[in-house]
This record gives sequence, C-alpha cells and structure tokens, in this order.
Amino acid sequence: MQTYTGKCLCGVVRYRIDAPIDQLTHCHCSMCRKAHGAAFASYASVPLEAFHFMSGKDQLGVYHSSDHVTRTFCIRCGSNLQFVDNREHELGIAVGTLDSPLPVPPQSHIFVGSKADWYAIRDGLPEHQGDSSS
Repeated sequence: MQTYTGKCLCGVVRYRIDAPIDQLTHCHCSMCRKAHGAAFASYASVPLEAFHFMSGKDQLGVYHSSDHVTRTFCIRCGSNLQFVDNREHELGIAVGTLDSPLPVPPQSHIFVGSKADWYAIRDGLPEHQGDSSS
C-alpha cells in the first residue's frame, strides 16, 4: 500500500495518507487563490477513509467557504491543509504540505475562467473552465 505523510509549516498538524495519489488539480477559482495567497491552489484528491491525522487535530481551524465546502488550516501557522466537499467521499490535500516524495501524476488546471489576470498558464496541462469534469 502506498503511504504519504505531511504536515503544516510549524509541524504541529501531521497527517498520513494510506492510498495512492493519482491526480492533482491546480484550482484557479477566486476562493482558492485567496485562501492560498497565490495564482492557484494545488490539491490531490484522496479517499476520506485513507486520511488520518497523526497529531495536532486540536490545532485545526475550519472555514466554511460555501454551503458544501470546508477548508482546514493550522491555527498556529496558518498552513492550508484540506478542501473538504461534503458531497464527495474524498477530500483535497494541499499538495505543498506533503513531505513524502510524489511521483508526477496526471494534472490539470480547473476554474481557469476565473484565473488571476496576471498569471499565464504555459505548462501545456489540460485546462477546464469549470471543475475537472467539465
């Protein structure tokens, strides 16, 4: 079984993923841009049952950014950690928090219709105006 580990910037929140990571999305929606303070947010989707907090769960902050989405972050250092859509049976892990090596999985850009006007996508990856299924 493939296992990955990760943590927030200060190291208080630590987690383990017991599943392969076989896809990354780079989300350009305005909420992800604001939450990450960057041109886009990169997430790996993993099954809910494969994600386990190893420490620091009591240091987890939550922000309900919409009716169906909760974003989590470390309340000590502010690291963005998860994107949880309560309509799905998986969650998005902020890939930048992984400590384990990650082979390069298929990737795509989503919500490019609302990308930052100062950023040009030039990597040749698939682009979707809406979510990854549109």
